[in-house]
Amino acid sequence: MQLFDRHHPPLFHLLHRGQCTTLHQLKSIHARITVQGFASLHPSLALTKILYALTLLLSPPSLPPADSCTAYALALFRSIPSPSTFPHNLLIRAHTLLSSPIPALLLFARMRRSSVAPDSHTFPFALTACARLRSPDLGRSLHSQALKFGFAADLYVRNTLISAYASSLSLLEAQGLFDECPLARDVVTYNTLIDGYAKAGDIAFARKLFDDMPRRDVVSWGTLLAGYSQMGRFQEAISFFDQMLATGTRPDDVALVSVLSCCAQLGKLDRGEAIHEYIKKNRAKLGVHLSTGLVDMYAKCGCISVAVEIFESTPRKNLFTWNAIIVGLAVHGNGQLSLEYFNRMRAVGVEPDGVTFLGVLVACSHAGLIEMARCLFDEMESLYGVERELKHYGCMADLLGRAGLVEETMEMIKGMPMKGDAYVWGGVLAGCRIQGDVETAEIAAHHLLQLNPEDSGIYSIMSDVYATARRWEDVARMRKLMGDKRVKKNVGCSSVEVDDGSLHGRLNYEPFRIYSSFG
Repeated sequence: MQLFDRHHPPLFHLLHRGQCTTLHQLKSIHARITVQGFASLHPSLALTKILYALTLLLSPPSLPPADSCTAYALALFRSIPSPSTFPHNLLIRAHTLLSSPIPALLLFARMRRSSVAPDSHTFPFALTACARLRSPDLGRSLHSQALKFGFAADLYVRNTLISAYASSLSLLEAQGLFDECPLARDVVTYNTLIDGYAKAGDIAFARKLFDDMPRRDVVSWGTLLAGYSQMGRFQEAISFFDQMLATGTRPDDVALVSVLSCCAQLGKLDRGEAIHEYIKKNRAKLGVHLSTGLVDMYAKCGCISVAVEIFESTPRKNLFTWNAIIVGLAVHGNGQLSLEYFNRMRAVGVEPDGVTFLGVLVACSHAGLIEMARCLFDEMESLYGVERELKHYGCMADLLGRAGLVEETMEMIKGMPMKGDAYVWGGVLAGCRIQGDVETAEIAAHHLLQLNPEDSGIYSIMSDVYATARRWEDVARMRKLMGDKRVKKNVGCSSVEVDDGSLHGRLNYEPFRIYSSFG
């Protein structure tokens, strides 16, 4: 096969036509170009085209391993004689796509020292790396460089400048750029600023910007919907999703995942099922994010069998997919099955994070696997490098408390790098009630009352502890304290939704999360 004729090298056509879809294929084409001599005749052209083709591969769902891509990109770049602006742009973009913003910005600095002039593409790539780092100072430095080279007025550059400032919550500067050119705005400009205000918690101003938009796209809707969800305004998010559908806008994965999360938080199984039906009708196949959202929604609503079915039918599973099923099974009492999924996750090479360990510790607690929990708790930092947080200590206190291992719990608390919260001390107090340990119960109650003096559960449990020890005067004292402080008893409640003839009851167990399971 001839490598090329005078005008159209056939192997390059494979790159341009998108027929090169894997890193292995790209390296094969590179090897053939090298063997047949074109890389020697025109090294800059050949290697730059290959580097460009590599950047096209650096996007989900077929993202190759980051380490091998980085090494290959650097090898290509370093083989280009006196690389111009374009190869620099490509490598900066590659670093950014591979979540390596610092090497991207270091390359930009080296580019400037080498007197290679940036262009209107250089700054958006560098600013995207800056946005990943959430550094306002770096943003200002790049802003001044863009002004110096005359690119600050470019719409693409301006939008990425707004993104860099917004990502670091420098909203005054982001808003200033937005206000400077009222006629030079597009839908991306609005979306970027809406995202900044939503992430900063100012959902009201984000909504005002949305309402002021002359034209909206699906990203505009999805960005604000995600903002409502992140702010915990779940019902508003669901209503906003309905408005989106009413306009004829087809939601993207961001909007669908956000609204599924809201359904999960509110226990709105019927709405979640309706959205699932919409997805079935409008998506040829499920991506990993939508699959994860569905697993999470069904698991949190108690439909474990459906959650498992969707999980098993998902061909590509990421860490969040595994976490959704592991935690979902654990909190619904399927401890052994949750641990089986954890072992499967490790077997396929997915590294656990803090959420994973929270799930497996809850699973151990429900299954009564104390030794397993101790082992996993120790391995978190020593084997997996996952830092223990308060919630992990709270799970261990809960588990050890259930087992009546109060002394071990107190030793764990002494070694904690932070102060215990209500879940940690709640586990201790519950264990003391099981063992009848009055002295330690008083210590735990003291800490709990400092955290929440109006929690009636503390007084009730202490009354039980004193009554078991036949310390009737202390029982009377607890009851008098409740009366003097006008502490109201926590009351369990249930909510029932009536919608299209369907009934869904959901226990609101939040007031009893610390204590009730130990009665």
